[in-house]
Amino acid sequence: MSDMASISTLDEIRVLLKDLPGPNREAAKAAEDRQSQLTKPLGALGRLEDLAIWMASWQGKVKPQVERPFTAVFAGNHGIAAKGVSAYPTEVTSQMVANFIHGGAAVNQLCGLADSDLRVYELALDEPTADFSEAAAMTEDDFVKAVAYGMMAVEEGIDVLALGEMGIGNTTSAAAICTALYGGDAADWVGRGTGVDDKTLALKTELINQGIELHKPTFTGDPLQVLRCVGGLELAAIVGAVIAARLARIPVVLDGYTCTAAAAVLHAIDDRLLDHCIVGHQSVEPGHKSLMENIGQKPLLDFNMRLGEGSGAVLAIQLIKAACVCHSGMATFAEAGVSGPAD
Repeated sequence: MSDMASISTLDEIRVLLKDLPGPNREAAKAAEDRQSQLTKPLGALGRLEDLAIWMASWQGKVKPQVERPFTAVFAGNHGIAAKGVSAYPTEVTSQMVANFIHGGAAVNQLCGLADSDLRVYELALDEPTADFSEAAAMTEDDFVKAVAYGMMAVEEGIDVLALGEMGIGNTTSAAAICTALYGGDAADWVGRGTGVDDKTLALKTELINQGIELHKPTFTGDPLQVLRCVGGLELAAIVGAVIAARLARIPVVLDGYTCTAAAAVLHAIDDRLLDHCIVGHQSVEPGHKSLMENIGQKPLLDFNMRLGEGSGAVLAIQLIKAACVCHSGMATFAEAGVSGPAD
């Protein structure tokens, strides 16, 4: 989809966001009608029914399918990590990318179980973003290039796209994005990330507040500027992937706190821009629950996970598969010769 990624300025992204396709209402209605005829009490499969209709509305099919799930993990390094906001050093980002490539990470095992292709996209791991407590994380040029790169990761023929990230320090950026978008103190949004102690948690909070104060004049009510100033290259790429998926009407499963925070930038621009997205799981990062409330999402799973790397999104693909096979494969009352509900 490289033709979709011919963007070179923030203004071009803004223009693109004003003309994105919506769901296929006819397919959604047909899927709803089918649900009402399947051999079960209406609503008996709960959210599985909602998922099937949601999938139908974006795939444009009465019987949606998940035969080619695709998982994209974006990796980038953060300048703020040099201040010691993580329990792990920045070299772990590239080491984990190597682990993904060699099949040794949790997301590899979950992708195998879900029959999902997995691609890992590195974004200048040897060139971290600037420390956002002292300067804007990205120049406009670097930010736009990262968005375009994320757009090009979305391939034709995907049934559902799971998104994840890897980047030491990126929960600090996630909390900064949420603080900038939704207000309050950084303490309302910050969490322990990879498992930091109380002293480091206090440092994260202080640096986020410092960064918000520094960049407040630049934000000017523009969520894209929020992401540019306090986000990361991999988070900008996630936004690009979400945009490209919308252009191609591909349903998207977002991972945990950091991934959702990146996508929330689009929701802050227009609350319809994440209609093709669902959150795979609720992270134990304390800000994730509040974030989902702000964007009107309910996670599919709550397993006390906080790994990142797309793990929760890929796990949720199994539920989407279940929704689609029940919806598409079950017999109707007429087909099965079963009496429907009494009038």
